[in-house]
Amino acid sequence: MAGTILSILMLAGVALLSGGFYLIFRMRDTKRGLLMLLAAVVMFANVAIWIAPTSSGESLSAPGEGVH
Repeated sequence: MAGTILSILMLAGVALLSGGFYLIFRMRDTKRGLLMLLAAVVMFANVAIWIAPTSSGESLSAPGEGVH
């Protein structure tokens, strides 16, 4: 289940990233574009935190499946 949620977060982050660039460069709406880019960075950071291994070698997204 955690893998599905992380995949959805990554897809949403990519959509926000591309939408933010579209708003900035095509629509000239810098404020909304930058907010979308910031939201994408926050999503990517959350995914990175969840998949990074802890000191015991396990990931927060799949406890018990890490390297022992």
